[in-house]
Amino acid sequence: MGIIYFLIGCSIVIALIFLTAFFWAMRTGQNDDMHTPAMRILFDDDAPKGSEDSK
Repeated sequence: MGIIYFLIGCSIVIALIFLTAFFWAMRTGQNDDMHTPAMRILFDDDAPKGSEDSK
């Protein structure tokens, strides 16, 4: 029965760590630009220099 209390305690600690990381990411602006990643897939990458396709 004691292991259940230990596992509950560990899960609460891990949940608090993830919650803290989430609030830190929101406060520092990690999710501010929501438009650019969606548009980036529409543009082709340039071919590397010296490849056969660029001739």
